[in-house]
Amino acid sequence: MAAQILFGGFFLFLLLNVPIGIAIGLAVLLYIFFGGGSMPVVFLVQNLFTSCDSFPLMAIPFFILAGALMEGGGLSRRLVMVADSLLGHITGGLAMVTVLTCMFFGAISGSSPATVAAIGSIMVPAMIEKGYSKKFAVSLIAVAGVLGVIIPPSIPMIVYSIATGASIGTMFLGGFIPGAVCGGMLMILCYFIAKKNGYSGSGKKFSLRAVGRSINEAKWALFVPVVILGGIYGGIFTPTEAAVVAVFYGLIVGKFIYKELTLERIKNNLVDSALMVGTILIILGTGTTFGKVLNIEQIPAMIVEWLTNFTTNKFVILLMINLLLLAVGCVMETLSAILILAPILFAVVKHFGVDIIHFGLILVTNLTIGFATPPVGVNLFVACGLTGMKFDELMKGVWPFIAAMLVALILITYIPELTLFIPSLFAR
Repeated sequence: MAAQILFGGFFLFLLLNVPIGIAIGLAVLLYIFFGGGSMPVVFLVQNLFTSCDSFPLMAIPFFILAGALMEGGGLSRRLVMVADSLLGHITGGLAMVTVLTCMFFGAISGSSPATVAAIGSIMVPAMIEKGYSKKFAVSLIAVAGVLGVIIPPSIPMIVYSIATGASIGTMFLGGFIPGAVCGGMLMILCYFIAKKNGYSGSGKKFSLRAVGRSINEAKWALFVPVVILGGIYGGIFTPTEAAVVAVFYGLIVGKFIYKELTLERIKNNLVDSALMVGTILIILGTGTTFGKVLNIEQIPAMIVEWLTNFTTNKFVILLMINLLLLAVGCVMETLSAILILAPILFAVVKHFGVDIIHFGLILVTNLTIGFATPPVGVNLFVACGLTGMKFDELMKGVWPFIAAMLVALILITYIPELTLFIPSLFAR
């Protein structure tokens, strides 16, 4: 009965077009009024506060602001120059440059929509000018933008760690190879599509001197992951403190070294980041409360029992969970899905000996594909707004790239070493 009230109410409010964070909170209220027995309404209010009163959670607003400042300060444009010097000469090189730059920017921003906006504004016009079809260019950036949350640092990884108790630093370590696998699959697809459609490279020969010049020009941008991740794994500061360092680094580089970060841009970055953080915190507060109610009603234990009675094959369980997450990613915002489902599903896979970090990368990779799938796919709307392309036309172009991401997801799911190899090196 409790599950019917919670999930039924949640999906009812979604159908009524209620914002997702509010929909989750209203579903909890329905449970309190009609299924929560003596539970007081103040339970929701208290949990809205306590769930956001978290030191690790502070990393999210700072990483969002850091990404905005770095994009406004010209760091993304210089990352494009580095990627172009490395891959621009290959058949379909400009498309591969887009993917590689999204990977670079992912190591700065931790946000998928921010990656689409920052890199798409530069690369989509450049691809169209070089003869790539608009549908191909926009579809690619919409899907490649998901690399922004698979390559660490990653906001969904932070949320997963908070929801399950996983180490944020270890989650970041686990994301490098899976992120490279996803990017590699997209690049391979780009090569074959470019070969078929005659999308040539830049016409320039590969030059180590040109690579060196671009790296020198972009050294301050490329140094960001070194500062953030090196500081975390070197024991100098925590992931939360690293996010604060990233903000000051982006501000100093953009304002005083590259001199592209104006006061007007800083003001806009602060306003945009505040709006995004406000939305995320509402989702985090209500989503955490939703999860507590599920635990009170022992719904995760019921799901574990049902699945283990259904099959004892770990590979079948992982396949079923992936199919469920792919469906959820189409209709549910990523962070709220992680908060609600991560504790439940990890309880299931833990029974089969799946590592918490490995499962985290499965879940994050899977749900981030939802950024590029309708109807909720945020990246699709960002890409359409950025380029003026119609939504239905864009939908026709994204499926090959989504298929490439699904291949990467299968590899990440069934080859745990892809996730656990780098964390194991640091554990020695």
